[in-house]
Amino acid sequence: MKCQRSVLLSVAGFALACLFLTAPLQAESDTLPAPADVAAPPADAEVSKGGLASKVLQAGTGEKHPLPRSTVMVHYVGWTTDGKMFDSSLTRGEPATFRLDQVIKGWTAGLRMMVEGETRRLWIPEKLAYGGRPGYPQGMLVFDVQLIEIVKR
Repeated sequence: MKCQRSVLLSVAGFALACLFLTAPLQAESDTLPAPADVAAPPADAEVSKGGLASKVLQAGTGEKHPLPRSTVMVHYVGWTTDGKMFDSSLTRGEPATFRLDQVIKGWTAGLRMMVEGETRRLWIPEKLAYGGRPGYPQGMLVFDVQLIEIVKR
């Protein structure tokens, strides 16, 4: 199988990796504009001890939080701090489903703070993202993530 794009999330297992790798490349016209605060988290963002910053954009209706190995369904958009979108489930027109122990550390930590229905902006420092590995987005990454469903807790 020929893969056409970089993996957004660090994924363990062939089936999930190919889910992200076989999606068609996004045309420039399919990019979504970056938020005004993409370059750095605002003063009112929550910041964890590990450096993950986040801000609730829309409160959720759920009561439970995902566990470290939960499977979740999300919509997301990811940008680099210069405002370039590098991936989005929204432009592909379908949500992504994955286990939280199979993604970058910043996603695991960020999603564990959320409840179903919540939309949160995450500013993920490089050490919690791809750690500067060649071929992946570099530096701090910014994601808007909507937790649609905790598929398996």
